[in-house]
Amino acid sequence: MTTHSGSTTAAPGSHEATGTGGGVSERTDTGTGTSPERPAEAPLMNAPLRRRPAQQRSMARVRKMLDACAELLEESGYNDLSTTRIAERAGVAIGSVYQFFPDKKAMVQALGLRYLDQFSGRVTDRLRQNTFGHWTEAVDVIIDEYLDMHRNVPGFRVLHFGDAVDAHLLDAGADNNKVIATRLRELLTSTAGVEDSEELNYAAMVAVEAADAVLKLAFRDAPKGTPA
Repeated sequence: MTTHSGSTTAAPGSHEATGTGGGVSERTDTGTGTSPERPAEAPLMNAPLRRRPAQQRSMARVRKMLDACAELLEESGYNDLSTTRIAERAGVAIGSVYQFFPDKKAMVQALGLRYLDQFSGRVTDRLRQNTFGHWTEAVDVIIDEYLDMHRNVPGFRVLHFGDAVDAHLLDAGADNNKVIATRLRELLTSTAGVEDSEELNYAAMVAVEAADAVLKLAFRDAPKGTPA
């Protein structure tokens, strides 16, 4: 982790950083991870499903569809995505897709919520492994995990947290960056022991907006990110 003072320390249990000067771990995720305290189906609770999968077999089928959706997003982007292609890739009947999802946008929303949950879980794990003198020292950890997901989690590079599709994809009442800033503020206060305040709320919003813009610039012309 690179702190605001410029020193670099690898987090316990992680691999040392390479590539962008930010301590990105070398592990590769499949996109199915969730926060340690949240069950695998938690991201689906806020998704616009036609019906909730109640049995383990149904949950497994829905997860398979979302995995297929992520792979296709990675390969050809959102515009070429279709429920038919998702069904074919997942090896399920098209009727199974429509049993749970009304359209491809709903599937992408569920995938975006999965990414947010996975991101939160990864950041939580890293924050618990470190002690911070100031909340700003946790910012590098958060960016490290975002970068690693951008590089290694199928579909994340295309979708981010949903802004490629709809600025309000994660929550109809708030834009995606606000949802992310709120989640990160909650993690900083509950996991890193940061005192909640209006200053933290404002700083989290500004940090997310700024990081979003700069990270998009970093990856605009370089698939693995421009180190500078």
